[in-house]
Amino acid sequence: MTACAIETAAEDGDHEGMPVRPPGGFAITANGAYAARLAGSGDALYAERWTLDGPEPYAVPLPLDQPEEPDARLVPLADGRVLVCRAVDGRRHTFSLLYPTGPGTGELRLGAVEAPGPGPVVLLPPSPDGSCAYAMHAGPEVTVVWLVAGGAFGPERVAEVPGHCAGGVWLDRTGRMLALDRRLGDGPVKTVAVDLERGGEVSPLLQITETSDDRLLLADPDSGLLLIRSDAPSPGHERLGWGVLGSLLPVRFPECLRLDDAAVTPFAVQPGQVLMPESCGVALRIDAAGGSWVGLWRPSGRRMHQVAAPPGWLAGAGAWSAEGVLRLPCSTPELPCALAGLTVPEEPEPRVEVEREAAPAEAPEGERPRVCRPVPLQQAPLTDRRPAG
Repeated sequence: MTACAIETAAEDGDHEGMPVRPPGGFAITANGAYAARLAGSGDALYAERWTLDGPEPYAVPLPLDQPEEPDARLVPLADGRVLVCRAVDGRRHTFSLLYPTGPGTGELRLGAVEAPGPGPVVLLPPSPDGSCAYAMHAGPEVTVVWLVAGGAFGPERVAEVPGHCAGGVWLDRTGRMLALDRRLGDGPVKTVAVDLERGGEVSPLLQITETSDDRLLLADPDSGLLLIRSDAPSPGHERLGWGVLGSLLPVRFPECLRLDDAAVTPFAVQPGQVLMPESCGVALRIDAAGGSWVGLWRPSGRRMHQVAAPPGWLAGAGAWSAEGVLRLPCSTPELPCALAGLTVPEEPEPRVEVEREAAPAEAPEGERPRVCRPVPLQQAPLTDRRPAG
């Protein structure tokens, strides 16, 4: 199960680029078994772990003698422990693992890191292997990545990436390949792949045009589906598109994902659809002046289905089952820990013309399902490429 809540800043009032922040620090493990968030209110905040893989979800509070600060960040691990990152002063950040111990909360202190410059140290999304956790500091010229849980001797610097990086999307199931959105100097933003097992070796991943800002929002390792935001099709205004890791076919920008009066942000992709990226369910958060609701879409579909959010939805959080059920965490005074299930409505099969075959140009761009070949996605043209014949 894949979830992400990293977004980019708006430009020129473009709703598609509006920032969407993580919902109160809510994070879900890659396998969907556990989640964690800051609970409580006011000056009485504490970590709370959700168990999601049982018959019914339930929450376990993990309070300590000292309440957590509002800027504390949490990441759940696959063994049920919760990593907390705390800012001690301007540059120093500490890391601890919290776990239930009978009536109380146990805390294992892992150590601290010093940010090499101004700006916060942030936690990256939960690692696919479930046993490690990573943190990142983005400076103006260098971005540092630390392994902060799962190592042998406390926090360990594992990568130094030239440039200012943001985002953070895992590209594989082992937690080795990390995608970051990098800007070098005054140049455009381009997503690069960082190999954490080879000292942070960097290779290009997204390069739609030379001057476009190309960001990776989500990736599904099973199908290779990538959700991308780029201003390549309309410079100065970012659009939501999709491509396939290991494909020569172009990134497509469906019109159905573009709303004039709302921001559309993908936050979860259906796993288990091996080599079938067009069949993956994609969950999208839709934000407008009237509130937030849910979009459901498949790349093979011709429309985005918009659904009212369930009561108490922790907006922007959720995970898919392999069977195609989107599970949304909800919290209300009556049900403080609950999951709501949604599925993508089936679309009618398109009518096939028996007398003649329509020319490819007659179908709207970005809405034709295709089979993609397994080659590296680095330079994705905006125009379609088809073999002659």
